[in-house]
Formats: sequence, C-alpha cells, structure tokens
Amino acid sequence: QVQLVESGGGSVQAGGSLRLSCVISGFTYGSYCMGWFRRAQGKGREEVASIDAYGGTDYADSAKGRLTISHDAAKNTLYLQILNLKPEDTAMYYCAADYIPCVAGDWHRQQARYWGPGTQVTVSS
Repeated sequence: QVQLVESGGGSVQAGGSLRLSCVISGFTYGSYCMGWFRRAQGKGREEVASIDAYGGTDYADSAKGRLTISHDAAKNTLYLQILNLKPEDTAMYYCAADYIPCVAGDWHRQQARYWGPGTQVTVSS
C-alpha cells in the first residue's frame, strides 16, 4: 500500500524559507512522476513542481527561481525547498506520486493515483 505523508509546514514571516518533506512508503520505483501541488484558501489546487525517475524537473512559472524540488530515493523522501517566502505562498501543500510520466495528461489534470494529506504553509507579511 502506497502512503505519502508531508511535513515541514508552518507559520513563517515573509522572506523566510521552509523545506517541506514527503515520506513515500510502499512505492516501487521504476518509471514515475512525483511532485508538489498547493491550494490556497478559496482557490483551486495548482501544480507547483514535479520530478521524474530520471531527475528531470519542471516548475510552474510562479515557482521558478524560489522553489526547488528534489528526491532522495535512499530515504524515500521528496522535498520542496521554498526560499524568500511570500504571503501568496500561503496554502496547503500536497505531495503526489504515480507510475506515469510527468508529461502525462493525468498528471497535469491532477489525477495522480497517490496523494498525501497535506501540510499547511502560512506566510505573514
């Protein structure tokens, strides 16, 4: 059974940084896509960043330059480093994973098979 559990969220002041973690258990590595999504209050969930089995990464335009996704397979953990936090980064952050390419329509339609419960990030100005 595949399970994803996020951690690392919290309340921070603008300009600070956070590293979110997502421990993934029961996942059989092969060809896959993993990534982070976020949902701000009153808005739809948006894709933030993804990483595939070959280390290829992709970022939403709003995430480029300040967010870095990485994966430590030995620790079964997916990370999202966020620098220079802004109030507009306030959201619930979710990690997701599936045995599909990151370019697959299902991934961009947020239909990945496995999701974590989320971790809240709140940025105050």
